[in-house]
Amino acid sequence: MTNLALKKLWIYLPKRRQKQFWLILILMILSSLVEIISIGAVLPFLGVLTAPEQVYQHALIQPLIQMLDISTPNQLVLPVTVLFIISALTAGVIRLTLLYGITRFSFAIGADLSIEIYRRTLYQDYSVHLSRNSSEVINGIITKTNTVIGGVLIPILNLISSALLIIAIVSVLVSVNIIVAVLSLIGFLVIYLGIVILTRVRIQENSRIIADNSTQMIKSLQEGLNGIRDVLIDNAQKFYCQLYQNADLPLRRASGNNQFINGSPRYAMEAIGMSLIASIAYMLIQKEGGVATVIPVLGVFALGAQKLLPALQQVYSSYSHIKGANSSFEDVLSLLNQPLSKYVEQSENILIPFKKEIRLKNFSFRYEKSTPWVLKNINLAFNKGERIGIIGGTGSGKSTLIDIIMGLLSPVEGMLSVDNQLINKKNINKWQKHIAHVPQSVYLSDSTIEENIAFGIPKDEINSQLVKVAAQQAQISDLISGWRDGYKTFVGEQGARLSGGQRQRIGIARALYKKSDVLILDEATSALDNATEQRIMNTVKELSSEITIIIISHKLSTLKDCDRIVKLDKDGVVHVGRYESIVNNREK
Repeated sequence: MTNLALKKLWIYLPKRRQKQFWLILILMILSSLVEIISIGAVLPFLGVLTAPEQVYQHALIQPLIQMLDISTPNQLVLPVTVLFIISALTAGVIRLTLLYGITRFSFAIGADLSIEIYRRTLYQDYSVHLSRNSSEVINGIITKTNTVIGGVLIPILNLISSALLIIAIVSVLVSVNIIVAVLSLIGFLVIYLGIVILTRVRIQENSRIIADNSTQMIKSLQEGLNGIRDVLIDNAQKFYCQLYQNADLPLRRASGNNQFINGSPRYAMEAIGMSLIASIAYMLIQKEGGVATVIPVLGVFALGAQKLLPALQQVYSSYSHIKGANSSFEDVLSLLNQPLSKYVEQSENILIPFKKEIRLKNFSFRYEKSTPWVLKNINLAFNKGERIGIIGGTGSGKSTLIDIIMGLLSPVEGMLSVDNQLINKKNINKWQKHIAHVPQSVYLSDSTIEENIAFGIPKDEINSQLVKVAAQQAQISDLISGWRDGYKTFVGEQGARLSGGQRQRIGIARALYKKSDVLILDEATSALDNATEQRIMNTVKELSSEITIIIISHKLSTLKDCDRIVKLDKDGVVHVGRYESIVNNREK
């Protein structure tokens, strides 16, 4: 992980988070200063307990003696004890406040990052979504973002805090006995440095395994649960369990290894620390003055070691966590670096005028340079208020044509224009506000009928009356009214509690609720019986003459009321005419 990567992450933090970071840093410094006082207070505290006469004569204690009007050494015990307790409690409160601040700050950043990634993902072009697996994105938003919080942000903050604490502790110990303090610190650092060198490569490898297999885990779960109908029919449970196991076991093994590497130095350091304290005690006891002079110094070193060893372990553990999260951190950064379309920051109230026609001029499309053309040299114009039918065999490019008209895909060659205004990435969102689309397979969220018809509208902004009108036009209002919860009925995940025909009719109601001036029906009636289809088509026929309607169907009879029908095949547009013309052309 480089400084450049951290700088990139810093850029994506909101201004208020950046300010909060500096406040936490100030709190870290304050905490370190208080630790100096609390550890330093051990020396006079133990000194006044073991040899009050010597403390009484010390120059630094004289201001306290004069302020409290103390006349005998024994009278020092109570005020020094109180001061020691106050310093210890103050240090504890500040450390606790710091922990609270670091935790809240880190998880708040986690929320900011995951929201930003999700926002940038949703605003990507349709072609981008076609080119990648959703499991990768979901894993990045949820799992890998959490890994960055727990494995990068919190460790960095803990590392800074622990480093400042180590400096404070060492400063106190140096003032007591410089030789012992320096030698001890060097010894600890050499041991930790050796461990870092030995485990660095292994931690990075485990990081890669964790990042890769976490994505594979989510992928296997998604595919197994989303395709549960086919999984049950084909008895594929064992296959998907094995896919999950193949990803889960290496991930947990790598996570366990990193956990062991992070925590293992602690026990060795504790043993070395205890040995060091014993050695210091032995050396000091050999000097003149006896036990009374040894205990205060030994107490300072014992308390210093008690705080120093966890701080050193925290530094090492933070380093290990940062290294272990490196792969996930890079993946999160790549998601944050997704470019936003130019229309994102534009006003939503401004629309592209549509009063005359939609024109496709000399346009061609293919998905990759290595793949054949799906559409080639197409020239079409759809007039405002016109009813257009599109028919063609499998692979003729009907759905691709519609995706281009809706602005989901961009022509490789040629152009799409509305009233002579070129449609591009700068204004595509404004054009899409004119469009309501009903696909063959309607997406339904796991929410109520009402919420699905008014898709994307906050609950408190839904017009229930318009929902009912749209449902009536879509020939499903009677059915909904017969259900116990009516329009508050939950449809289940992806509409699993509804039939295919019911889902399509809700999709049609959704399009009608939108009241757009371009209505696109892409095989929207394919799952309906003939009678229901005819009723819906009659509803469509009765819609305002200002609405442009484009209907895709494999059944020519569905298009009989269209003003014009466009017939496609693999060579492009082969015929444009009214229903009778297309029928006659077929018969030839």
